[in-house]
Amino acid sequence: MAKRFKVNRQMPSLPKLEGGTPLSFYDPNNPDVNLFNLIDDELIRISGSPLKYFKAYIENDYDEVYLEAKNKTVTSEPLLVYGHYEPSVVEEVLSNFGIELTNDQMFVFNKSYIEAELHRTPKPGDQIQPQFQNQKYEITEVQEDSFEMYGVYHLVCTAKLLRDDEETQNQPLTDRADDIGGYLDIE
Repeated sequence: MAKRFKVNRQMPSLPKLEGGTPLSFYDPNNPDVNLFNLIDDELIRISGSPLKYFKAYIENDYDEVYLEAKNKTVTSEPLLVYGHYEPSVVEEVLSNFGIELTNDQMFVFNKSYIEAELHRTPKPGDQIQPQFQNQKYEITEVQEDSFEMYGVYHLVCTAKLLRDDEETQNQPLTDRADDIGGYLDIE
């Protein structure tokens, strides 16, 4: 019988590892592993910030050269999730090519928590808006941050600042909306 710890939220159990030997240092049945995941989730929720998470639904026309999808649909209603990030000032650097925006942001999520909330892993193209800032970011890269002995607990999302106006993002392409808040071309 596995040991149960008293926490605010139940987390899914970790995947089973195959091929353990009596000499293995890592014990996948050790309840400390799940406790470590629960503590990490609690720390991110306590020390982190509420974030509005907008899921993006990308079709098969993702352009690898420009790193964008032309027909990407983003939900209009956000999910409220908790993550950790360090707010920074928007910097516009003058270079040989003109003014460049160099404000990339890193968001850290507990992997089990964010996958349970989104029902999938975060993907490039999803958008995040911190609740206490009037800035929206688009995820460009998702990496797993892991501890050697315990496995993956963090997802680190690198995001770039969106410069689009709200009127541009909410401009209808057709007269009828689909289920996820975007616009559907019926004809």
